[in-house]
Amino acid sequence: MFIKELTLKNYRNYDDLSIEFENKVNVILGENAQGKTNVMESIFVLAMAKSHRTSNDKELIRWDKEYAKIEGSVEKYNHSTDLQLVIAKKGKKAKLNFIEQERLSQYVGAMNVIMFAPEDLNLVKGSPQVRRRFIDMEIGQVSSIYLHDLSRYQKIMQQRNNYLKMLQMKKQTDQTMLEVLTAQLSEAAAKIINRRLKFIHELQKWAQPIHSGISRGLESLTIKYKASVDVSEDHDLTKMIKVFEEKFSKIKEKEIERGATLAGPHRDDLLFYVNDHDVQTYGSQGQQRTTALSLKLAEIDLIHQEIGEYPILLLDDVLSELDDFRQSHLLNTIQGKVQTFVTTTSVEGIDHQTLKEAATFHVEAGKLSVEKRGD
Repeated sequence: MFIKELTLKNYRNYDDLSIEFENKVNVILGENAQGKTNVMESIFVLAMAKSHRTSNDKELIRWDKEYAKIEGSVEKYNHSTDLQLVIAKKGKKAKLNFIEQERLSQYVGAMNVIMFAPEDLNLVKGSPQVRRRFIDMEIGQVSSIYLHDLSRYQKIMQQRNNYLKMLQMKKQTDQTMLEVLTAQLSEAAAKIINRRLKFIHELQKWAQPIHSGISRGLESLTIKYKASVDVSEDHDLTKMIKVFEEKFSKIKEKEIERGATLAGPHRDDLLFYVNDHDVQTYGSQGQQRTTALSLKLAEIDLIHQEIGEYPILLLDDVLSELDDFRQSHLLNTIQGKVQTFVTTTSVEGIDHQTLKEAATFHVEAGKLSVEKRGD
């Protein structure tokens, strides 16, 4: 899979841009604050219909404009697909091959991307919310059903929280509605966790040998899903629903007292162990970075396993954050396999064949140009 062409209109600091890319490594060079990351972000937004940098879509629109538009032509399964995303102050509209999609969940997955930015090194030591977002975005790319279940869960939880607050404030005394919402939430939660556990199982399968390679065979990585209820991969969906119903029954009075849902996928986390030690608590910065890099590289193979195509890899100012050995491991992994975009202020000091053969672009003040090579 690769993106052949990208067009931006009123996006961040880009007024009007149309550029073609090659199905290999594309290096975007430029000083800071010129628009390198904005190009990377636009590819990510085109794929995921949301930014990895902000939850406020209005920030994506050029400051004096009413809307932003991203268009791209993607080659996948030997077919070309045209994607278009229009971001206005009132909302988003997504089109596939010029046909508007009713739901964004029908659109996401047409192009698959993996973003690796400096903030992703916080995947291990950051908050549980960062890790939940990581899980949801990666599964969502390969499963529209998961996105649908997640959206349904969030809507039911919001209704349930509102009702719990009404019970807390004695504006309601009848708990029948709470029981209905709890049954619905238990089913939605079980579906989400069932899919997450399968994802983590596969992620570990791919990440373990990568981590071992980066650590020169000295370290073994284990990933565990930390659920707020007592479930395991061995449980079927019916058993999981029952576990949730029992949990909510036990904590009902506490939930009414707090006016909030206190168990479920929105409170879960991922745990990482290197040689049986918790990396988040006891790991060195090097171990934490190796773990984050292993996870990102594992996603490449995991998505390929799920959909039969390699995703597009976006490396935003991350090479400078890695030492020479980790840089080489990353570049060796992608060589000749994955269309990759690399942003950096300079490639000096990075001696690797992959970058020597890369297509090079220069960005300055929201203008992107291709570097012409001599014979």
